[in-house]
Amino acid sequence: MFAASADISEASPALLAELDASGTYTAAAKKQQNAVLSVKSGDKSAVLAIVLDFFLGGLGIHRAYLGTKTFTWVGYILTCGGIFGIVPLVDFVVLIINANDISEYVDNTRFFMW
Repeated sequence: MFAASADISEASPALLAELDASGTYTAAAKKQQNAVLSVKSGDKSAVLAIVLDFFLGGLGIHRAYLGTKTFTWVGYILTCGGIFGIVPLVDFVVLIINANDISEYVDNTRFFMW
């Protein structure tokens, strides 16, 4: 039922090779997991999204970069910079706080990405 009580004899040989003697994943397995997470985020750079938000946040360019629909960043322009600049400011803070994993914000269709 839980991963801790699972029978590892049924695991694939590749998975078993990634486990060390104590049954935890090796550094190579963790590195591979981090690589999978970066692919999950659509290869979008958190740093670039933050820089775009800082300089062009009122135009919603950071949202276009993150893959939102056209209406979202046009909405930023039509609302005078995302409700007079409040939304891009909150986006900026949220992106800084969650810079390690921005996959939640990639291809996000909501006007408020948070």
